[in-house]
Amino acid sequence: MERLPSSPAFWRSPLRGPWFTSVLGVVLLAGITVLFVTGLLSYAAYNPGLSPVNDKTPDKGLLGFYLFPWPTDPHWLYRLTQGVHVTLGIALVPILLAKLWSVLPRLFQLPPVRSWAHALERISLLMLVGGVLFEFVTGVLNVQLDYVFPGSFYPLHFYGAWVFFAAFTVHVVLRAPAAVRNLRRMRAGEEEATPPPVSSQEPSLVSPNPAEPTVSRRGALGLVGGGSLLLLATTVGQNIDGPLRRTAVLAPHGGSEPGSGPNGFQINKTAASRGISAAETSEEAWRLVVTGPSGTVRLSRAELLELPQHSAALPIACVEGWSTSDQWWRGVRLGDLATLVGYEAGTAPDVLVESLQRRGAFRRAALRANQVRDPRSLLALGVNGESLSPDHGYPARVIVPAAPGVLNTKWVARMTFGDL
Repeated sequence: MERLPSSPAFWRSPLRGPWFTSVLGVVLLAGITVLFVTGLLSYAAYNPGLSPVNDKTPDKGLLGFYLFPWPTDPHWLYRLTQGVHVTLGIALVPILLAKLWSVLPRLFQLPPVRSWAHALERISLLMLVGGVLFEFVTGVLNVQLDYVFPGSFYPLHFYGAWVFFAAFTVHVVLRAPAAVRNLRRMRAGEEEATPPPVSSQEPSLVSPNPAEPTVSRRGALGLVGGGSLLLLATTVGQNIDGPLRRTAVLAPHGGSEPGSGPNGFQINKTAASRGISAAETSEEAWRLVVTGPSGTVRLSRAELLELPQHSAALPIACVEGWSTSDQWWRGVRLGDLATLVGYEAGTAPDVLVESLQRRGAFRRAALRANQVRDPRSLLALGVNGESLSPDHGYPARVIVPAAPGVLNTKWVARMTFGDL
C-alpha cells in the first residue's frame, strides 16, 4: 500500500505540513482577492453595458451587477489597476504551484468522500484547482500574445474568474478555521513534527515516514518567495517608468522603449499587421466621417489641423499589463467634433468610433459621454511634437484618459455621436 499515492507513506517530503500550507494559503488569499477585484475593474473599464461592440460577454446577466461608468480621473487609473492585476498574477505563480504541491496528497485520499461536508469541499476543490489553473494559464498566454485557447479571451477569462472565485470562497470558508489554528500554533512556537490532524477523520499532511530533509520549511518558503520576487522584477517594469523598463523581459511590449524619436514608445498592433496601407491613409484618400443629429461632415487631415488644437499628457495602458509613460498628445477635442454635428458645447453624448482596420476584436469601439466630454479626450493628430507614425495610428487616433488601450482606436475612419 505504501507504493500507492492513496497511502500517506507514499508522500515522503518532510516539507509538507499544515504550517507550510497555511502560510502559502494566507498569501494566496490576499493576492487572489486583489486579482479578482482588479480583474472586475478591468472589465468595468471597457464599459461593456454601453454598446454591443464593447461587450465580449453578452450573456453575463447578474454577473454584471457591479458595472458603472468608468471614470476619466485619475488619468492613470487603468494603468494602475491593470498593471497590478497582471504583475501580481505573474508574481503569484510560484506561490500557487507550491500551494498545489503542498496539498497534492489529499487528491488521492481514500475514501474520496467521507461526509456531505467533505463532498462539498472536494467539489469546491476540483473547481478551485481547475479554475485557478485555467485563469492563470489563459492570463499568462494573453500577456504573451499566445492566443492558443479556443474562443475569445474576454468571455473565457470573465466566466472562468466567477467559477473560480465561487469555489475559492467556499474553500476559504471551509478551511479558514484550520488555517487560523495552524498559524496560531506557529506563532506560539509549537513543534510541527507530529501535529494533530485537522479532524479525527482527516489525515495529516505530515508524512508518517518522512525522508531526510535537505532544506527547512522556512528555507522552502524563502525559495518560493525568491521565485516570486524574480518574476516581479522581470515583469513590473512593463508599467513603471525608469530603469526597471529594461528588466521587463517577460512582457512582450513592456521592455525598454522601442525605437527612438517622438513616436518611440510601446505599441501593440502595427499598421502592417492590421492591413493598413499607405494609400488609404494618404492626404488625398483619407477622410474622417463624423455623424450626428445635424448630418454628416467629412474632414481631411488638413481641415482637422485647422480646428482648435489642444494637448494632453496621457499614457496608453493595455489589458496585457504594459503601459507607456505619459505622452504629449495634440489634436481636436472629441467634444468639439460633437459640436460640428449638432451638439451644444458640453452636451456631447456617447460615440461609436470605427477604424480603417478590417479585422480584430476592437475594430469598432464605443466611448461613454463622460469620456467624450473630458477636455483631455482627443482625436490625436500628433504626439510629442510630431505627427503620428503609421504604427501609432496616422492619420488620426483616439486618446482618452484612464481608458483601456484598445478603446483608444487607431486609424480612425468614422465617428458616430449619439446615445448607444
